Amino acid sequence: MKLADNIMHFARVLRGAGIPVGPDRVIDALRALEIAGIGNRDDFYWTLASLFIDRREQFELFDQAFHVFWRNRQLLERVMALKMPMVEDRSPDAPRVANRIAEPLALGAGSTAELEPEHEDDATFSFSKRERLHKADFETMTTQELAQAKMLIANLRLPIPEVRTRRLRPDSRGDRVDLRATLRASVRGSTGLIPLRRCAIERRHPPLVILCDISGSMSRYARMLLHFLHAITSDRDRVHTFLFGTRLTNITRLLRHRDVDVALASVTQAVEDWSGGTRIGTSIHGFNLRWSRRVLGQNAVVLLITDGLDRDEQTGLGEEMARLHRSCRRLLWLNPLLRFEGFEPRAAGMRAMLPHVDALLPAHNIDSLAGLALALSGTHAFPGVKSWR
Repeated sequence: MKLADNIMHFARVLRGAGIPVGPDRVIDALRALEIAGIGNRDDFYWTLASLFIDRREQFELFDQAFHVFWRNRQLLERVMALKMPMVEDRSPDAPRVANRIAEPLALGAGSTAELEPEHEDDATFSFSKRERLHKADFETMTTQELAQAKMLIANLRLPIPEVRTRRLRPDSRGDRVDLRATLRASVRGSTGLIPLRRCAIERRHPPLVILCDISGSMSRYARMLLHFLHAITSDRDRVHTFLFGTRLTNITRLLRHRDVDVALASVTQAVEDWSGGTRIGTSIHGFNLRWSRRVLGQNAVVLLITDGLDRDEQTGLGEEMARLHRSCRRLLWLNPLLRFEGFEPRAAGMRAMLPHVDALLPAHNIDSLAGLALALSGTHAFPGVKSWR
């Protein structure tokens, strides 16, 4: 029966788009359709939706995949026909997640000819593929683009400027005389001359502490940012990484493995609240209580990666952010929502966090991650922070 073949192919499309649909759900869907029937399009839609998706953030992908795959209104009446549903050209007004749906549909159809128009505007080729990939949103990337982006992210570096410390280091051209070293040299020597030993103030990269949100609204960005955090951890010392959703998890040691796949697999097993809710205030309170004194010494820089959508009804987010800000040298907030033009922090959590950050920066593509180095090297706050306070 061609209906079963179409359901199976539709399940493959959802799997390619990132929704885990296994054979068991396909079998359950076929059994449910035997009871619900296929005479009503809405009943058909919600029968598949109830069996193929189990998270709120998956609904948008499912909805678009359904309307693209089953676009023909008379398809349900012609399920016995031999022709499989084809993919239409993507219009400029299509949702931003269209690429994730189009790629698995193209693989199922056996050709990508219908996915791309025959003639494109010459302006499309004014940028190289690499430049377009740098500006592409992580949320809209195809599987192939994500793989290429991960390779580019692995080569990113975060040159944090060195800061002055209280320690001294030997330096023959230093501006200070090291009395202890001079006395030791005079005891060892047998001549009448005592050479002066000099020293200088040691400069060192400050510790880098990352607090990354892994809630449902941040799940896809967090997975890409973990590759960035692994590259930073492999490139420098004193990097401490924490993930939070409904609880705080320290993954610093897990990211130190040289193989990024092994490191991220270990992180996935260690984190229990991935793609769940968000309790920003509670998580920052736990960090301030248990980890602040351990990792925020020596002029540490803190990167807070979250969209600021806090579902925790408890108060105290502003107080915890203020304490975190006082404990570090600089506090930078990376927010993927800045990719939208006209973004305004209207949520209560965002309004509570803004007065206590030194910079508010985007974190939705490769260019935004590369621009983070410029923000860390500067001493002024991001202009948008003051205008929203």
